[in-house]
Amino acid sequence: MDQNKLLVKLENAGVYRSSKWLVRGISLEINQGQIVTLIGPNGSGKTTTAKMILNILNTDEGLVTGNANKMAYVPQKINIDWTMPLRVIDFMKITSSLNNTQITESLVMTGVDKLLYNQIHSLSGGEFQRVLIARAIAKKPDLLVLDEPVQGVDFNGEIALYNLIKEISVNLNCGILLISHDMHFVMSTTDHVICLNGHICCSGSPSNVVKNPEYIKLFGEHNSETLSYYQHQHDHSHNHDGSISK
Repeated sequence: MDQNKLLVKLENAGVYRSSKWLVRGISLEINQGQIVTLIGPNGSGKTTTAKMILNILNTDEGLVTGNANKMAYVPQKINIDWTMPLRVIDFMKITSSLNNTQITESLVMTGVDKLLYNQIHSLSGGEFQRVLIARAIAKKPDLLVLDEPVQGVDFNGEIALYNLIKEISVNLNCGILLISHDMHFVMSTTDHVICLNGHICCSGSPSNVVKNPEYIKLFGEHNSETLSYYQHQHDHSHNHDGSISK
């Protein structure tokens, strides 16, 4: 696959529901090997934009085009009966015809292969998110969409998950659309940031976006200063468990 292959392109795309525009005028591109992050307050249209990209929602104006053959999606919420006995290997096969090799390889890639026969209800928040990501990447998609992938995960777990997302982008050479409300860890991971509030407020590199007046208006001056300081200080790397490696 070409490193710069265009996977998906939105041109002035919008979704109109219940007499209002959920999002409008959305233009963006995601290329092979690129991590693009959507940020914005609740109700700003991040998930709606992702669903346009995935062809889950039809646009009411604008165009969605692209060359991605396989796309995978990890939604923000997934409904599971946590009282039901369900092993990781069984969960991996729900709604997807994966063979044992695909399951093992993807669990190894996300660092949870030893949990293959564990019950889903016994997993920590971070372990469950890694299993969800493993299920999504098992068929090696061109484009991976992750909607708030670190929810329910502790501080160190968040760092480790963002490191994992970067590794997946490199190892699979896939494009990744990351939806997040927390820029602190995204800063060192993403290539391009798009700030939404029903429309695109601003976009660009993380360091440029946090200085943009539209970003500051949404998230506050203090948040912008904190993130700029974080990026300046973040001159080290982290291990899988979130600890710092020199």
